[in-house]
Amino acid sequence: MIISDQELEVLINDVYEYYGFDFSSYSMASFKRRVDRLFQLDGFKSFPVFLSKIRTDPEYFKRMVEEITVNVTEMFRDPLFYKVLRTEILPVLATKPFIRIWHAGCSTGEEVFSMAIMLKEANLLHKSLLYATDISPAVLELAKKGVFPLRMIKQYSENYIASGGKEDFSRYYIANYGSAKFGEDLIERMVFSQHNLVSDRSFNEFDIILCRNVMIYFDKDLQERALELFDGSLSKLGYLALGTKETIKFSALQTKYSQLNKEKIWKKLR
Repeated sequence: MIISDQELEVLINDVYEYYGFDFSSYSMASFKRRVDRLFQLDGFKSFPVFLSKIRTDPEYFKRMVEEITVNVTEMFRDPLFYKVLRTEILPVLATKPFIRIWHAGCSTGEEVFSMAIMLKEANLLHKSLLYATDISPAVLELAKKGVFPLRMIKQYSENYIASGGKEDFSRYYIANYGSAKFGEDLIERMVFSQHNLVSDRSFNEFDIILCRNVMIYFDKDLQERALELFDGSLSKLGYLALGTKETIKFSALQTKYSQLNKEKIWKKLR
């Protein structure tokens, strides 16, 4: 059974009424696909049963949020992007007395750990704070632990080298029982908290904001709202990094930024 558009609207309204989560600005095609998938996956026979489960079971609602907002991520994903960060942006940030970084929609934290490793190698970690936020408390709990599947490490290591990493990648984690646990020295420079790009406000001023492959799930209005939020949260001459299919071209902000290069990084003008 496929959920109808009308039922989808009821679901969005109920979720907002019961939990204060606003999914109305998500890309409807993407939202519908993910709700349908969850409905099939958990073997519901009818929409009313599904809706009742979401209304009455906050734990199940959490599961729904995770399924709908899930982001596929890996360490040093798009190595060329990280190479630009490493060679062009970190040297500029190095001139600051303190560096604040926001990973918006950090998912399970692979990107935050990638950044922390680069900061450590540039001898900047001690004067940096990495704020990692996501809408889902469950993925934040995972991210905080700094534990990733060992089977992924070969890929992460290859990405790391392709991004210009010179060290032996294994120095950053301890392997045991099929997992790789990354060092506490990285974790102690990170602040994890729940944040909803749809409804929450800015909470600091940042030198660089990374929000990669999150806005592809938003409709135009919500993309614009998220960009306004980032603009209000960036320091002068700060950097905004988006995913490969995301852009600030055609947005109201485009005249306030210059694109650094082919990678999706923009610098805020004075």
